[in-house]
Amino acid sequence: MLNFPKSDPNYKEDFTDFSAFSLIKKREHHRLLSKILLGTSISLIVLLFLPWTQSITSNGYVTTLKPNQRPQTIQSPIPGKIEKWYIQEGDYVKKGDTLLHITEIKSEYFDPKLVERTNEQLESKTSSVSSYNEKINSIRNQLIAVKKERVLKLKQTRNKLKQANLKTVSDSITLEASKINLKIAKRQYNRTLNLYEDGLKSRLDLETKESKLQETQAKLISQENKLLTSQNEVLNAEMEINRIEASYDDKISKLEGEISTSNSSKFNAISEVSKLENSLSNYSIREGMLYIKAPQNGYINRAIINGIGETFKAGQKLVTIMPSDFEIAVETFVNPIDLPLLNIGDHVQVQFDGWPAIVFSGWPNATYGTYGGKIVAIENFISPNGKYRILLAPDIKDNHEWPEALRVGSGARTIALLDDVPIWYELWRKLNGFPPNFYKSGENTTQSKVNTKAKSKAK
Repeated sequence: MLNFPKSDPNYKEDFTDFSAFSLIKKREHHRLLSKILLGTSISLIVLLFLPWTQSITSNGYVTTLKPNQRPQTIQSPIPGKIEKWYIQEGDYVKKGDTLLHITEIKSEYFDPKLVERTNEQLESKTSSVSSYNEKINSIRNQLIAVKKERVLKLKQTRNKLKQANLKTVSDSITLEASKINLKIAKRQYNRTLNLYEDGLKSRLDLETKESKLQETQAKLISQENKLLTSQNEVLNAEMEINRIEASYDDKISKLEGEISTSNSSKFNAISEVSKLENSLSNYSIREGMLYIKAPQNGYINRAIINGIGETFKAGQKLVTIMPSDFEIAVETFVNPIDLPLLNIGDHVQVQFDGWPAIVFSGWPNATYGTYGGKIVAIENFISPNGKYRILLAPDIKDNHEWPEALRVGSGARTIALLDDVPIWYELWRKLNGFPPNFYKSGENTTQSKVNTKAKSKAK
């Protein structure tokens, strides 16, 4: 322990006599360390003000741009039993190539000649329709003949009625003449009777006039009978017209009823023909479904149902196929908080599994091994994993084309580049959990300016 004199405040101890102090005083390392710490502090402060590119990173996988180019499963629209396989896994098939043959398991389709028998029934029913058509044409010809005969009969009877009317007029005129003759005969008889009583006429003259009077009366009665007969003939002609009309109306109604019945039978036959045509078409199409064919060019991935004689239900998956012609794309998912920062057409960097890359998310210019892509679709509804689905296509502006050896389903990591900020701001944002800066791409900014100008002009 050092003993300092308390009486002298200006007293200074001499440490040179101590060996430890001599060792410390002679060392220069502490100065170098101070310089290093100072330089490091200054470098860190400068580093905090360097630019940093904000980004949104997400994981996804390789897919195809169009839905019809993605892996698909082949199903059978009808239930059946596997009879024979024509392919094996890994085979390349063309559109329309037969993959496997199946057989029916429903009893109503067991008949091997089902299509032929249905076709025979269809031909029979078609002939029946033709027969009904011929029958209807025959009845219509009869109807036309009956109508013509009705017209002629009515014309003939009306002529008879006209003759009877004319005869009635003639007899009535003759009757009036007979009445006049009777009056004349009566006057002559009375005159002769007066002259006979006066002695101026002989009895022979009187009897002659009397005979003439009786003869005129007889003619009058006979003419009245003729007139009644003529009137009776008129009534008979009118009754004959009514009878003919009723008779032919009955015949026409019967023929029209037969036509209606034949038409009804014909329509029933046509309905059965349509049903048989439908059944024949269905049976023919179903017969073609017994051979499962490739919907497009591609490679057989996996047979889901194996073996021979194994049964399956309608719509059950049988085999998977990967189309050979496809446009590659990347499907990735982003958090809902980052979704407003992305727009269709934005540039995105993609890192594929199996392709080495050196990634500096804050300095994209120093990144190596990534490939350029652009956003072509943004899903409007959240996915089951709680994120939004983004679809990326190769960016033609990028100088590096995507690898040809990429396979659908392989993993991918995407980096969407956003705004440039200082490093200290990015660290502060990360510590506070704030989202990246919202910004609009050049295309969207230009479009918004155009819309703003258009609105101002409209005002």
